[in-house]
Amino acid sequence: MASNNTKIEIKNLDFYYDDFQALKDINMKIKENKITALIGPSGCGKSTFLRVINRMNDLIDNTTVDGEVLLDGENLYSPNVDVVQLRKKVGMVFQQPNPFPKSIYDNVAYGPRVHGLQKNNNLDELVENSLKSAALWEEVKDRLKKPAFDLSGGQQQRLCIARALAVKPEVLLMDEPASALDPVATAKIEELMAELVDDYTIVIVTHSMQQAARVSDETGFFLLGELIEYANTGKIFENPDDERTEDYITGRFG
Repeated sequence: MASNNTKIEIKNLDFYYDDFQALKDINMKIKENKITALIGPSGCGKSTFLRVINRMNDLIDNTTVDGEVLLDGENLYSPNVDVVQLRKKVGMVFQQPNPFPKSIYDNVAYGPRVHGLQKNNNLDELVENSLKSAALWEEVKDRLKKPAFDLSGGQQQRLCIARALAVKPEVLLMDEPASALDPVATAKIEELMAELVDDYTIVIVTHSMQQAARVSDETGFFLLGELIEYANTGKIFENPDDERTEDYITGRFG
């Protein structure tokens, strides 16, 4: 059920790799059960921003975060936050499909097993429902024990989405989830996002303006580590406030 409630609020966010400032004073409110697209040239901070939301950057040495990232009002960078639980709540799908070297079934079952979710749930049912949610069940139901690497690129990416969904997250972060895929597989991923947004808050980084315009409710334009403009997708593409946004969208640079 779509809402206008804020799911994630970013306040005065600065992020550094060593001395390099990758994000500069970012402020934004990401709405619940909406698709928010992040656009901008390569190297402008979009993926870094995405990784800040589920603390993937913690895995990189010599990084510094200043400011607040609030999920349902709780600051994710508070000392008492359990990062494992956070990444269960905030799932991530990467640019290149990255299935584990396991069977299709075991890829999806991995997270629930780690988090002990299968104690209360039938694991087979959880795997089936996750694959159905990722629009993959009909294609793989007869070969669940086969290696995940047997799947096509587009199927592998949907498997990674199923794997993320299996731990029942609230937020799904997608870092260019279709950039390595052909147009048919890309269309399937886009259709899938449109279905998933009823149950999840989705934030997607994309290099494709067309994709952002097609799939998202809100769009943020990043440039050189700054959030230049953030608004309803229709407004960003049809009537942006900032000249730099218009220049980027119309292909004058980037």
